[in-house]
Amino acid sequence: QVQLVESGGGLVQAGGSLRVSCVASGLTFSGYAMGWFRQASGKEREFEAQISWKGDVTTYADSVKGRFTISRDNEQNTAYLQMNSLQPADTAVYYCAASPWEVASAGLYEYSYWGQGTQVTVSS
Repeated sequence: QVQLVESGGGLVQAGGSLRVSCVASGLTFSGYAMGWFRQASGKEREFEAQISWKGDVTTYADSVKGRFTISRDNEQNTAYLQMNSLQPADTAVYYCAASPWEVASAGLYEYSYWGQGTQVTVSS
């Protein structure tokens, strides 16, 4: 049974930082690209970042480029999203997802497994 479990969300002031984590089990973690998505209240889920199997290719949405950094530790079966310079517009539930592609992109259909999400709230 595949499980992706996010953690690390919370409340932070504008300009602050958070790191969210995603621990995977039940799959060969190094054989999956990992993505982070977010969904604000009343909006569609949107792509934020992905990292390839080996961690050598990363892709970011324009809205987070230069502020967010995705990384992974294949020995710990964990993916991370470091979020800096957070703004109220970044408030959302953040989801990690696993794609069997070596390098994934923004399409939700590319991802086979999803976590339950972790809430990030940025106050002004």
